[in-house]
Amino acid sequence: MYENLAHLNALLNATSAVLLALGYRAIRWRKDTRVHARYMVAAFITSTLFLISYLTYHYHALHRPYPGTGTMRVVYFAVLISHIVLAAVTLPLVLATLWLAVRRRFVGHARLARWTFPIWSYVSVTGVVVYLMLYVF
Repeated sequence: MYENLAHLNALLNATSAVLLALGYRAIRWRKDTRVHARYMVAAFITSTLFLISYLTYHYHALHRPYPGTGTMRVVYFAVLISHIVLAAVTLPLVLATLWLAVRRRFVGHARLARWTFPIWSYVSVTGVVVYLMLYVF
């Protein structure tokens, strides 16, 4: 049962990445704060579900070593290490950015979101890349 959580995790990461992109488009191109807020809350919920699923998966000690060798192994670990480091930074950034929006402190929210959005997006996309490298390629 728990082995299927890896597939769910990839789906949740991909969904989060798409929601983030749509939220970015809503605010930057359309200036539609309502739609932006909905997409970003959906991305937050999706990422929260991912975190719960990810922790559950690893709590049950499921581990899949990378099977590749050579250059691809180096690429895999470069992506994985950057993903892990930035994932640790993402949670406090997302919470702070969301808190500023909820408190209607939009200048601070926008300033912090300039950092939060690309990091959160990178973590979501590289989560899918790590999954693909482990389970597909």
